[in-house]
Amino acid sequence: MSEQRRIRTLDPRLANQIAAGEVVERPASVVKELLENAIDAGSSRIEVELEAGGARLIRVRDDGSGIGEDDLPLALSRHATSKIASLEELEGVASLGFRGEALASISSVSRLELVSNPGDDPTAGWRVVAEGRNMEPRVSPAPHPRGTSVTVRDLFFNTPARRKFLRKEKTEFGHVEEAFRRQALSRYDIGWTLRHNHKTVHQLRAGEDPTSRERRIAALLGKAFLEHALHLNIEASGLRLWGWVGLPTHSRAQADQQYFFVNGRVVRDRLVAHAVRQAYRDVLFNGRHPVFVLYLEVDPTVVDVNVHPTKHEVRFRDGRLVHDFLFSSLHRALGEARAGGQAEEEPGEEESERNEADAVSRQVAEPAGRWQQQPMSLPERDEGERVTPDRVRAFMEGYRRLHPDHEEALLTPQPAAPGAGGGAAGLALAEHQATQAPRPEPLPEQDDTRAPPLGFAVAQLHGVYILSQSERGLILVDMHAAHERIVYERMKTQVHGGRLEAQPLLVPVSLAASPAEVATAEGEQEAFARLGVELDVAGPETLLVRQVPVLLADADVEPLIRQMLADLERYGRSDHLEAHINELLSTMACHGSVRANRRLTLAEMNALLRDMERTERSGQCNHGRPTWTEMSMKQLDRLFMRGQ
Repeated sequence: MSEQRRIRTLDPRLANQIAAGEVVERPASVVKELLENAIDAGSSRIEVELEAGGARLIRVRDDGSGIGEDDLPLALSRHATSKIASLEELEGVASLGFRGEALASISSVSRLELVSNPGDDPTAGWRVVAEGRNMEPRVSPAPHPRGTSVTVRDLFFNTPARRKFLRKEKTEFGHVEEAFRRQALSRYDIGWTLRHNHKTVHQLRAGEDPTSRERRIAALLGKAFLEHALHLNIEASGLRLWGWVGLPTHSRAQADQQYFFVNGRVVRDRLVAHAVRQAYRDVLFNGRHPVFVLYLEVDPTVVDVNVHPTKHEVRFRDGRLVHDFLFSSLHRALGEARAGGQAEEEPGEEESERNEADAVSRQVAEPAGRWQQQPMSLPERDEGERVTPDRVRAFMEGYRRLHPDHEEALLTPQPAAPGAGGGAAGLALAEHQATQAPRPEPLPEQDDTRAPPLGFAVAQLHGVYILSQSERGLILVDMHAAHERIVYERMKTQVHGGRLEAQPLLVPVSLAASPAEVATAEGEQEAFARLGVELDVAGPETLLVRQVPVLLADADVEPLIRQMLADLERYGRSDHLEAHINELLSTMACHGSVRANRRLTLAEMNALLRDMERTERSGQCNHGRPTWTEMSMKQLDRLFMRGQ
């Protein structure tokens, strides 16, 4: 039996080393803490210098307010800070650091030296180091310009068990660079420099104008991020959200370009992550992750940042309000990024839109740059040539005056082939729609200056793709994926507004069913009705389909109903079913969209293009795959070496 030990006070170095276990995991942790201190000091320029990924040397210099001689001994003491003095200040803390543990913890597992000067005389600086088991601070004169330099050498030299957990130099530097990137994205008004092994990796100029911000984004995340991003600026209910969200087609295999800041503090918060995930759910391909750099501004008193030692997590007083605000803002921005959509304002101009629900004042979400792979808008041109919604509407109205007997073309479903699933029912529905659809519009004469954003169809390729001539060049559309999104969005609008528009079948379709399918059909009558389907039990192993949604007139009825039965059995009833209603609609839309190898007329192809331009999220199908892409004339010329 071991001898019972008496309770005693830990010596300061051991206590600080224990605290270091919470906040100093690797060199990147040290850099994060030192950068936050430099920001809080009001710096306008911050430099980071590393050797061996930070394991051998970390030096952070700033030109901030500095620390006076009398305060230097306390700078390396635990629970000593200049940032808060009362509980009231803690509850509304606006600084990044406030615990007063970082420097003491770091100095307990490294050789730390701090040199600072709060004045303008470069010869009047002071140095402080902590020595001995009790970490007594020793202060001595040292010349230094206004600001502070913190040098950390030989991290974990006195805790070998921690040091052996460090990874290779390249890996550790990657973590440090990520910590640097987060802080550099948090403050555009500060100039930043990062050097590794005497080589400059990043040198970022300060600037808060839109061009400077985009320059920094491009330097840290790559030009492709901006070329495939939407800029947004939204305010409501005392909250403001601004920044950049990536288009769904510019997703990544890892969640490595996701930056979210709350009042300038970078956070990784579950509530935020869920709101973003929900906003992208309809448009992101399975297993992919969105990219974003977003800034949420709230009253500091309604957010608690003191819930985690590293301050990565926060707690909102009204989490539901924040979640709903984030989701609705991002959902709306992504919804407005429709195929060929063209903002009526130039980037940076703001408009006010009164929303009956929450009177949101916002800036129209629009592309931050130009791109070729599945672009969402045409490039800027001279005002006289620019294709805008007003010009497209003027063109269509003029065309109707010249051709009063023609109306805008609609995509009219064709009858199912004889013998196809659904048989007479599919034919009856198709004929019903065909008799009520307007007459298709012929292809107008080509006029590049008045072309709609997605241009005019010129051909169909292998019954799968539509080729369209746009103002910029060639557009290629996956007709099934595009029509699937159009049907899906229309079904969502109908079902969330009440019920789907349904059409009785002339001849009910009989299905052989398993006992489990029959039980689901009996138990989910209300859910089927809401989804526009009338399904009766005609026997222990027989179901009768009496009506389906009008939008699914061309669907093969049997596989559609079987898939719905399987989905309803999996999702169940009430709230759980409500949460998955869009997934059910997505399944139904997939069955109801035009199939590959189906021939379309030019009028039908043009109608599909126009529907894409009107439909939210039409740049992606329901599964997140792109619905179209574009090759500009310059790209085509390069391909054939024209003008070279």
